Amino acid sequence: MPTYEYECKDCGHSFELFQSMTEIRMEKCPQCGGILRRLIGKGTGIIFKGSGFYATDYRSSDYHKKAKEEAGKVEKKKDEKSAPNSKSESKKKKDEGKN
Repeated sequence: MPTYEYECKDCGHSFELFQSMTEIRMEKCPQCGGILRRLIGKGTGIIFKGSGFYATDYRSSDYHKKAKEEAGKVEKKKDEKSAPNSKSESKKKKDEGKN
């Protein structure tokens, strides 16, 4: 249920009222009986507590296993690229010996 802000047009009295969305809006000021207008509220921040609010909370154990395997493959590829290729080195040595 939202909290609505009201302000009296006659006396300037402002207050907040916690009421249902389907409830009829107030029309008379509780202090002077003047006409009220409902203000646009500031709202509040939404607070998520507990697990289940992030996409990673719902992932299965299979997903986590596959992610670890893929991370290992990526690291192996990086290591292979940084290490000199033994086949290309042996070809270079053979070519140097021919000249």
